[in-house]
Amino acid sequence: MIHFDHERIPERIVHARGVGAHGVFKAYPGNEQFTKAGFLTDTERETPIFVRFSPVQGPRGSADTVRDIRGFAIKFYTQEGVYDLVGNNAPVFFVQDGIKFPDFVHALKPEPHNEIPTAQSAHDTFWDFVSLVPESAHAVMWAMSDRAIPRNFRSIQGFGVHTFRMINADGEAVFVKFHWTPKQGLTQLIWDEAQILAGRDPDFHRRDLYDAIESGNYPEWELGVQIVPEADEFKYDFDLLDATKIIPEELVPITPIGSFVLNRNVENFFAETEQVAFCPAHIVPGIDLSNDPLLQARIFSYTDTQLLRLGGPNFHQIPINQSVCPFHNHQRDGYHQRAIHRGQASYEPNSIDNNWPMETTPAASNGGFESYVERIDERKIRDRSESFGDYFTQTRLYYRSLAPYEQKHVVDAYVFELSKVERVYIREREVLDILCNIDLDLAQQVADQLGIVIPAEKLNVELAEVTPSARLSLEAFPSPDIKGKKIAVLVHPKVNQANVDAILAWAKEESAIAEVLAPTPAPVLNANNVEIPADGMQKAEPSVLYDAVVMVDGDNYDLVLKDGVAKHYLIEAYVHLKPIVLLGEKSDLINTLGLVADEGTLVHPDFKAVATEFKQLIMKHRVWAREPVTEMIPG
Repeated sequence: MIHFDHERIPERIVHARGVGAHGVFKAYPGNEQFTKAGFLTDTERETPIFVRFSPVQGPRGSADTVRDIRGFAIKFYTQEGVYDLVGNNAPVFFVQDGIKFPDFVHALKPEPHNEIPTAQSAHDTFWDFVSLVPESAHAVMWAMSDRAIPRNFRSIQGFGVHTFRMINADGEAVFVKFHWTPKQGLTQLIWDEAQILAGRDPDFHRRDLYDAIESGNYPEWELGVQIVPEADEFKYDFDLLDATKIIPEELVPITPIGSFVLNRNVENFFAETEQVAFCPAHIVPGIDLSNDPLLQARIFSYTDTQLLRLGGPNFHQIPINQSVCPFHNHQRDGYHQRAIHRGQASYEPNSIDNNWPMETTPAASNGGFESYVERIDERKIRDRSESFGDYFTQTRLYYRSLAPYEQKHVVDAYVFELSKVERVYIREREVLDILCNIDLDLAQQVADQLGIVIPAEKLNVELAEVTPSARLSLEAFPSPDIKGKKIAVLVHPKVNQANVDAILAWAKEESAIAEVLAPTPAPVLNANNVEIPADGMQKAEPSVLYDAVVMVDGDNYDLVLKDGVAKHYLIEAYVHLKPIVLLGEKSDLINTLGLVADEGTLVHPDFKAVATEFKQLIMKHRVWAREPVTEMIPG
């Protein structure tokens, strides 16, 4: 009973709801020119990794699909020690200096007087803060975009956010920004779909990742860096050390340095995912930190958090956090000390144990970590450079780089979020002081829907022009195949067995997942009265769980017309812009349900005849041309 009473530990203040998996990383050739890190230079080595995905805001019990930035942290168990690359699926952050991070999180979290809303930014305190802190505008724009409602964790990018250093064997350093890009392409949810999933399957993202790995559809990413020579630190019209800025890929392309795959689920969620401890200060020889003021705060804060959560300073001895290589230090005792240390000396210098272990220094290099020797000729003060002061140009760059439908979603997101803000003056401040400085068309669209009048002097301001970046839209990262995509196959009694067989065979060949959904969990009888097993029932496995839908033909049209669940299934999939195949007589459902035929509604008696076209539609993920007409569809 005493043990049971103590089985809970404090959850993380942010990133509390996470899911993790194991995998391996392999380096590409040629990285030794800019780093001496062994896991990046030894192309024969497979480095074990552990990855944790997590929304920022909500507690452990919140839903997966809320609008939020996602954490994407990677622990590399290298031969030189543990290296933690602690990133997000957005390349910028909300504040420039870590001292403001507690203020940001306090504003973001549920309001203190009623603990509402859970895992949502659509409330007064969040928008009060960001409308007063213009440096947050860029990250807020990413949070209002489709990046903040990903379809799954397998199709999100990762970014190190900060500028780091890499050092090669000759002691030469370069600045780097980390990127990791999914080989599966990038996909997103429709906002209505995200809200439905939060109720129908709040575990949607963690379930998807677990099922994909269990079925052998291992997700993969390519790790790359943008490399800036030290001599070019001040070359650009933004500061490399500003975590609210990106380096556009048109200025500095990404250099691929390796790839990683997630191929093993955890055996125990608490022991691994909940107890894993990341920290940006966990670095290895060949990688070093920069003077980014937000990064400097993070290298302190993460360790401090684990001291509370995991019961003391020895959390690195928990199996999921242990290094795979031997290491030596003078750290002793403390809560949960598991090691039995040998020798009498736990200090340095010492003569009792031959002065071992000793600190690595340039004069006595012994393979340990040593900081990069950086020359600084100025006074060190707590202030930000004037180069941190442009808050809106890159925000404008991101918005104008999006596809038209993505821009519409940004407008819709701002309107939805601000409509939940009770104080009108906060809404007005966000529109007039923030959005008007980003893009006047964006500001006007949001203002019109919120009933806000923009003064003429605001509309007459000339904003600096930007050249859109082709690498910021989700369209820059298409899916190369339909591996792991889920297709709902709707069947009813007297269904056409030949088309069911064709669909299942095609899906298996494409490594997609086709699930036969019947009106009930019981098998259905085909036209020859032979049973077809059901993988689930339509009411329990809604369209939001799938990437596409096929309605199979058969001598059962009148039965389908009486089936409200099946009709709603098709309408919902249509409204969520998903590819739909209607076989045989089911093509009449387009008119019966009041839908509009388009490139994403395929009709044919034989599934094989439309299989190739169906695959191409699924690879595109959504039928975006359909979006303008969906508001007229009942449902």
